Amino acid sequence: RLWGSSPAGRVRRSSLCAPRCRCRNTTECFSTNQTLTGCSYCWLKLVHFSRFLGLMPTYMENDGVLSTKLVCFYNRGAGSTLPSVSATVVLLDPESGNVMDGEVITKMRTAGASAISAKLLMRPGAEVLAILGTGQQALSHYNAFTEMFSFKEVRVWNHRREAAEKFRCSVGGPVTVCSSVEEAVNGADVIVTATRSTEPVLYGQWVKPGAHVAVGACRPDWRELDDVLMKEAVVYADSRDGAMVESGDVILSGVEVFAELGDVINGTKPAHREKITVFKSL
Repeated sequence: RLWGSSPAGRVRRSSLCAPRCRCRNTTECFSTNQTLTGCSYCWLKLVHFSRFLGLMPTYMENDGVLSTKLVCFYNRGAGSTLPSVSATVVLLDPESGNVMDGEVITKMRTAGASAISAKLLMRPGAEVLAILGTGQQALSHYNAFTEMFSFKEVRVWNHRREAAEKFRCSVGGPVTVCSSVEEAVNGADVIVTATRSTEPVLYGQWVKPGAHVAVGACRPDWRELDDVLMKEAVVYADSRDGAMVESGDVILSGVEVFAELGDVINGTKPAHREKITVFKSL
């Protein structure tokens, strides 16, 4: 349901392009079999703020729908109440233009993709969910994962304990606040990393065999997962091309993407549930 809730959630990611767009003729949409015409992504660095603006255009030719997503990434300082991701989706058709709330689309799409990756890749009978981070993506992942799965325990960690306590109070179910990442992920079956960290926060020595890790850093020079974890895991992605140019966890560790999530859905690549798996959503 979450996966197919919007065009943004159904479109296969095209490759990163900076600083200029290079137009591509078509892109495949693996969910609807539509022909998509558009450009590669563009990223604009906000020099004064050391942050980024992303432009993600797509044209759905069969439906005559033109859409572009504008998203800003910020690495907020401790104590900031401002969101780390701000997005707007502009949707136009040949006769009229409509504007969607890009933050809602971003949260639903990313969390929905991660939840489907867990459905396909996590071990049966998973009991413990650990969430690293307490921002918008952490909350959307909590909502998606607790709706789709029945975990016996949900743990959360943030570098600011007060933020983790606030997160615990804001959700509808029981959550255990942990004092460290190691405490949060010890024995966890599923781990969501949504911290916006530029350096690794999750280390392979803490992750048990068969655990599933979702999301990870979304910039080529950002990290959330260390080399030990990346090299031990079987890595899946929503887009192999996108991961190879956008994911710092993939680029800086030098690992290969084993399969796209669509390959597992289509049955062309296996789900290695017995091993540590990492799903890179971009």
